[in-house]
Formats: sequence, C-alpha cells, structure tokens
Amino acid sequence: MNSLADSNGPAGERLQNVLAKAGVASRRGAAAIIESGRVTVDGLVVREPGARVDAAAVQIAVDGRPLAAAARPRTIVLNKPAGVLSSMSDPFGGRTVADLIRGQIAERLVPVGRLDKDSEGLLLMSNDGDLTLRLTHPRYEHEKTYVVKVAGRWSDEKLAVLRSAVRMPDGYVIRPVPVKVLRANPDHTTLLEFRLREGRKRQIRYMCSAAHLVVISLTRVAIGAFRLPADLKSGDWRDLTADERALLQTEPGGNKT
Repeated sequence: MNSLADSNGPAGERLQNVLAKAGVASRRGAAAIIESGRVTVDGLVVREPGARVDAAAVQIAVDGRPLAAAARPRTIVLNKPAGVLSSMSDPFGGRTVADLIRGQIAERLVPVGRLDKDSEGLLLMSNDGDLTLRLTHPRYEHEKTYVVKVAGRWSDEKLAVLRSAVRMPDGYVIRPVPVKVLRANPDHTTLLEFRLREGRKRQIRYMCSAAHLVVISLTRVAIGAFRLPADLKSGDWRDLTADERALLQTEPGGNKT
C-alpha cells in the first residue's frame, strides 16, 4: 500500500501539519525537519513538507523515533525574566524558558518567536502550529509593543532618529516605526514605547545605539491586541484563556487572521 496520499486528492493531511500538531515543532520548523531528511513514512524518507499522509494508517518517525499521538493544543503566556534564553536548551548550560516550566507541563511547548536573552516580558509558548504560524510569519505582521528605558541626554533630534529608517549592521534598512515618549526622567533616563511589525534581531537596541542612547531595560508588553497580564510576575506563566487567544488572532483592524 502506498503510504503517501495523492497530493492532489482530498485524502490525508500535509506531513508538516501532522508533525506540528504532534508538537514536534511549528509548521515552519516541521518543514525544515522534513526537508533535512529526518522524517520517514512507513520506513521511507520523505523530504516534501506538503506530502499528504493518513496519519492513522501509516507509521511516521522523526530521527527514527515513532511520532507520538497529537497532543492537545496548548498555549501559555510567560513573563520572561532578563537573562533567560528563549529556547528549549543551551549548549553552554545557560538558563532557558524550558527551565521555567520543566516538570509542570506534560505537553512539549516551544517559544513562539524570540525575545532576546537580555530582554524580558511577554513570551508565548505553544504546541499549536497554526497559531505559531500566524504569530511568526512575516506576512501577518503582528504588531509587538515594547517599553524601553534608555539612558542619555534626551532631545527631539534623537526621537527623530528613532523614528527614521535605521540601517542594521547587516545592511538591511528597517522601516520607520512608531516611537512614543512615555516619561522623561530628571536623571537623564527616558521611558519609550516602540511598536514593531518587522522585528529584526536586536532591532530596538540598534535603533537606540544609532540615537546614542543606552538601553537599560527592554520589556515586551503586547503582541497585537493581547497585553502581558498585569498580575503575572516575572518568571511566572499561565494558560491562555479563550478570549486571549481570540485577541491574538485579531488584526489591528479588527479582522480575524
């Protein structure tokens, strides 16, 4: 019996979706795993993420290990402390978000997107491939809001630099983003709000460097319309409510993604 369904027919489900639902990785991550040749279907290596399979009728394995039954979709919100890596492991032995939930959650959850080690605040962890794709794929451009405390003498010229198209170290020029002054303090520190849609690695820190400002703290406070719960202490987590999940699936204009 052919283990792969006709890709043009109605039978079966895309292999990358099967892996994502089983909690192996996000759909994008599952596609990379498949393309690398780590997945077999009835003993045959399959490198096409879109190959359709009947998961109930075939044996799927990743790195030689049979695929576990699909876990129930689960997403948590975590208030990540500074100094903790947004990854499931660190070869150098650093503390990761996996350490914050280890022994408390049966499902295999992975970080949705990234939050730099030195940054803190809102981080989602999930085994829901569809939700992860909506929140991380560039085409959806979910806005992320950050509150940043910077040091340095403040001026309107520096605000103009922060709101301009800043060139990143790799040569990429980011689009101008909304930046708002929340509070100017007498000790030459300033509290700023950044609202990003691109989210290049360490983007805010490079923007501040271009304006000759030093980042003291950087906290992600919102993803789209969903804000970090005020009662969630640093290092704590809880499951998303149905209403919060709905917020994450809503575009700024009010439409569902």
